[in-house]
Amino acid sequence: MNIKIYADGADINSIKLLNSDDLIKGFTTNPTLMNQANISDYKEFAQMVLKFVKTKPISFEVFEDDLDLMYAQAKEIHSWGENINIKIPIQNTKSKYCHHLIKTLCDEGIHCNVTAIFTNNQIDKILNTIDRESKIILSVFAGRIADTGIDPVPIIKTAVKNSLNFTNAEILWASPREPLNIIQAENTGCHIITLTPTLIKKMKNFGKDLEQFSLETVKMFYDDAKSSRFNIKI
Repeated sequence: MNIKIYADGADINSIKLLNSDDLIKGFTTNPTLMNQANISDYKEFAQMVLKFVKTKPISFEVFEDDLDLMYAQAKEIHSWGENINIKIPIQNTKSKYCHHLIKTLCDEGIHCNVTAIFTNNQIDKILNTIDRESKIILSVFAGRIADTGIDPVPIIKTAVKNSLNFTNAEILWASPREPLNIIQAENTGCHIITLTPTLIKKMKNFGKDLEQFSLETVKMFYDDAKSSRFNIKI
């Protein structure tokens, strides 16, 4: 496949293990994942990860809500390593769009990963603002879009099409729910997909014989029933 796989998570041991896997081309994380991993010191965590993730791109997200503070935080995080992409939300909690901030950062040579994108209108706000040479990732939350009953594929396809004239813009399929999303993302021409370690492991089933998979499933049900010591008197 042409699509690049970025591992998504905040477990240091998992990141270290996946960093040695040639399949993994980069990493992403976010404050929610870091909170779930009981990380209390943001900078300490980032610098620990950067000790072994030295060449592959890795995204760290700002967590301020004021745009001026976002800018200052982005500059600080950027100073930690040359392989860092700064995750900036498409809008803050007050519905104020961040496209002008993103342009400023891009113009200063800071690689941005615009996160929490749900619509093509949001993508257009970015593309209509930045220069065509800006180094940027546009992360479309396809899984969350699908959670609403809307097919994210047309949105991704439009994003890919609209970004074709941007030399360094990449579209990222975020929040996947199943390995099939990798194939869907590949077929849209999407450049990157983020995967949790669980979904990465499930990729080993690609190309598996379905008859064999059926038999393994039946055996699993049988073994679990036996181990549960179920009994029905006949």
